[in-house]
Amino acid sequence: MSTVNVGQFNLLRVDRKVDFGFYMDDGEEGILLPKRFVPAGLQVGDTISVFVYHDSDNRLVATTQEPFAVVGEIAALKVVDVTRQGAFMDWGLMKDLFVPVSQQLSSMRLGGKYLVKLYIDKQTGRVAATEKIDNQLSNEVLTIKEGEKVKVQVYRESEIGYVVIVNQLHQGLVYKNEVFTHLHIGQFLEEAYVKKIREDNKLDIGIGKQGVEKMDDDKSTIIKLLKSHANFLPYHDKSNPDEIYAFFGMSKKAFKMNVGMLFKAKKITIEETGIRLVPEEVAS
Repeated sequence: MSTVNVGQFNLLRVDRKVDFGFYMDDGEEGILLPKRFVPAGLQVGDTISVFVYHDSDNRLVATTQEPFAVVGEIAALKVVDVTRQGAFMDWGLMKDLFVPVSQQLSSMRLGGKYLVKLYIDKQTGRVAATEKIDNQLSNEVLTIKEGEKVKVQVYRESEIGYVVIVNQLHQGLVYKNEVFTHLHIGQFLEEAYVKKIREDNKLDIGIGKQGVEKMDDDKSTIIKLLKSHANFLPYHDKSNPDEIYAFFGMSKKAFKMNVGMLFKAKKITIEETGIRLVPEEVAS
């Protein structure tokens, strides 16, 4: 009996070689790894990681290509074809990913990018995708705690912020007044953490690093920028917040706090028109 997980990467042993590729051992008749995807030097008996899915003839096929997402994951994918039955999305493989009409929130358009979750269709056994993600996310039982670093993806925009998918399991909110750049649907936020868990298990998500780690990074950024701009920068406590964020990548509040700490540490001087690196720091 086959123990292969469709829509996932599997470690499989090479069973036999044929003119058009290699058959991987799945405990049954074998799964073809087409010749164009065979890595150099592959031999019968070797074990390699391959992604398994159904081809256009509904046969299981293996590939060494890497899809943009696997079953159970959520990804922002582009529509490359639209039919009456559904839409097809590019997911990085030879065969496109199908989204049935019944799994669309509204009619998908050609060239549009949508956030979808990959699943195995119960009737066909094939990998498919759905736009209906809400009912697959739950905050009823949380798997995270306050202060924990998390993986975050932008789901949609709300009046007060951005609803985000947390660790592919929960929903959280990043407040607009804590974001100083535009976020787009499907975007992954590399630095994020659980800022607060409210009584109803709603999650407030912070982006960027936390506490001392963040301050150290911000101070280092200011010093580096000073050194690369002749040791002087025309930014001060009356500078425009948007200009500060565009240049330093931090809020005006964080900029003022870090400038104050650098001044107290005698690493910079504060002038009427900006900040200047002290001579000792220039030489270091």
